[in-house]
Amino acid sequence: MALPTKLTLEIVTPERSLVSQLVDEVQLPGSEGYFGVLPGHTPLLTTLQVGELWYRIGQEQHHLAVAFGFAEVLPERVTVLAQIAEKPEDIDVPRAEVARTESKSKSVEAVTVRGVNHLLVPAITGEPDEYASLTDLTVSKDVTTVVQMWLTKSFPAGKR
Repeated sequence: MALPTKLTLEIVTPERSLVSQLVDEVQLPGSEGYFGVLPGHTPLLTTLQVGELWYRIGQEQHHLAVAFGFAEVLPERVTVLAQIAEKPEDIDVPRAEVARTESKSKSVEAVTVRGVNHLLVPAITGEPDEYASLTDLTVSKDVTTVVQMWLTKSFPAGKR
């Protein structure tokens, strides 16, 4: 059997389907770090951390912010079931800036787990012992706002 030449990428949240396209390559923020997927990849299932997902169609890259969920990788398909996923053009930048300003006054306990810096985010998870992999961020009570704050700081110029 020949290897596939494209991947079918599906990205869905509880509210909507964001992407359903044939792509050449995908990079995801998996539970053990970022990983790339090309057609013919070995099957795997992983949880997602907060981060940037990008995919390539030809020479054009597309970016999304994702947070929490699962990714299933098959040789010809990548399915992302994310609690939160947003395209840069969907970000409410003024709201994100307000949330960033408000959150600077809140205290966030920094800890290190397995050599990786994490933030204890009880305001997000409601669980004092849960950790979220957020770097260089201040934290607000709304997970969507945190992702928006991350996007406004991390996307390359012109991709916001």
